[in-house]
Amino acid sequence: MPRLIRSVVRTAAIAGTATAVSNRVSRRQSGRWAQQDQQQQEQQQQQAQAPAPAEAAPGTPQAAVPPPMPPDDDMGRKIDRLKELGELKAQGLLTEQEFAAEKQKVLG
Repeated sequence: MPRLIRSVVRTAAIAGTATAVSNRVSRRQSGRWAQQDQQQQEQQQQQAQAPAPAEAAPGTPQAAVPPPMPPDDDMGRKIDRLKELGELKAQGLLTEQEFAAEKQKVLG
């Protein structure tokens, strides 16, 4: 009987931890999506409000406008995901093989 109770308690602890991690990931991801939407809306508003560039006089060189830098958010998401996988592995929720497979999905 004590073994059964110990197994039930362990299962409840693991399930509770997994639920907490899942909820945290969901909240963080929805926050990021909201932030990205807001940034896109701000960029669209800025582009709509920007005056049309005046044509340069002939013979006057125009300054080259560098393209915008790609967002580094993708790398940040990968790093966050790897940290989460490491935490799950440290808690014993992922085996070494599962961790390696998920890590390959994130990096590859």
